[in-house]
Amino acid sequence: AAPAGAVAFGVKHTEGVSVDVLFRGRAEPEAVSGAGTRWPLDEGTVLRFSMSRASCEVNDNKVRSGIPGAEGGKPINQAGVFLTGVGISLDVDADRDGVVERNSPNKASWAWGPEGHGAILLVSCDKEFP
Repeated sequence: AAPAGAVAFGVKHTEGVSVDVLFRGRAEPEAVSGAGTRWPLDEGTVLRFSMSRASCEVNDNKVRSGIPGAEGGKPINQAGVFLTGVGISLDVDADRDGVVERNSPNKASWAWGPEGHGAILLVSCDKEFP
């Protein structure tokens, strides 16, 4: 999608997003830390982005990549992605008292017996549908 003659691209992102640029043939990615940095527009270059916390609203984070214009002017071409981070938590009755608690201290460990604690997970490993 880059116009003819384009040799570099830039990336901007909101605070809740982490962005790395991965180049073909390099083992380590480069972190995108701020606006103004440009990377060579090479085939096989990949942008990898992630979020480490849940969003407050739908589409509250974004990543935008653009081909800079002459002498840092308006971008010639740009593309963007809106992101929504979804928090997923397995809430369980870790105390085995009949109450599901979000932040039970017994969630991280397990003890056997009548005074035990921790989640009990029953997994169905049979072949119900061949």
